[in-house]
Amino acid sequence: KVVTGARKTAGKAAVLNSAPASILEVTTGEETRIGTGMSEFDRVLGGGIVKGSLLLLGGDPGIGKSTILLQVCRNLTEAGHKVLYVSGEESERQIKLRANRLGVTGERVLLTAATDAEQIRETILENKPDIVVVDSIQTLSVSAVSSSPGSVSQVRESALLLIEACKGQEIPLFIVGHVNKDGNIAGPKVLEHMVDTVLYFEGDKNLSYRILRAKKNRFGSTNEIGVFEMGQTGLREVPNPSEALLSGRPLDCSGSCITCLMEGTRPILVEIQALVTKTSFGNPRRVATGFDMNRTAMLLAVLEKRAGFYMGNLDVFVNAAGGMRADEPS
Repeated sequence: KVVTGARKTAGKAAVLNSAPASILEVTTGEETRIGTGMSEFDRVLGGGIVKGSLLLLGGDPGIGKSTILLQVCRNLTEAGHKVLYVSGEESERQIKLRANRLGVTGERVLLTAATDAEQIRETILENKPDIVVVDSIQTLSVSAVSSSPGSVSQVRESALLLIEACKGQEIPLFIVGHVNKDGNIAGPKVLEHMVDTVLYFEGDKNLSYRILRAKKNRFGSTNEIGVFEMGQTGLREVPNPSEALLSGRPLDCSGSCITCLMEGTRPILVEIQALVTKTSFGNPRRVATGFDMNRTAMLLAVLEKRAGFYMGNLDVFVNAAGGMRADEPS
């Protein structure tokens, strides 16, 4: 009953015409996308942000989710759009400090630090921004639901409130989601079904490169990736990932080879590193980073069977350099 009450409250956010209509009578007009000002981001989205679309961005803590969204906000405001940035994790002053470092200025950026989903919904309906960013959905709560923020019911009902408010006004909504230890979006799996696009920000925090992938995209391909490099002033686009990934590769070095991976429509050259050494234990170690462990075992079996190499007393370490993931079937 509590959840039903929350949904009734959420239903007031948007009044949609539920009467059925012939598909011939439905008018779509020309599809207009909003450019983010970052070509790598637009590539993953399929050409830009679709009006009224809902985008879920997930990634490890500290990977750069808030950074890239603030930079998108900067580019959108420079293009004349009004942006509402909602943070449930930081105060307005903390957001301002980070925004100054990233060059986010202008009166068209509205900041609010709130965790009440109903209050945020009213703020959206009152200010009618062009873009809404919520960081993050796990911090929001609905008063009609008794569980704590971050629980399955709170995440679901909070997202439902915001989605219905933005869908009714055709406002694009970015939602930041935390990930669990398995790398999946924390909370209910239904959250990924409720949104139009699911993006994952990947990379090693100790390395400078970041990769943006689309796991689900109703308005574009899910095969494209965007490559960024983290710097002092935020994320920088990497238009030629192959050149960046191979820039520090030593020449004529054993245990290193180049392979070509297809990421969407773009081929990327990646360095694969391998080290084989005598084991100090009874069972040899097999370690693969950015490389399929089963494929590593198969390659070792082929080397033993066909090439005559005995690998039973050797440790094997395989790594895809630059934080890339070599999982293409070819």
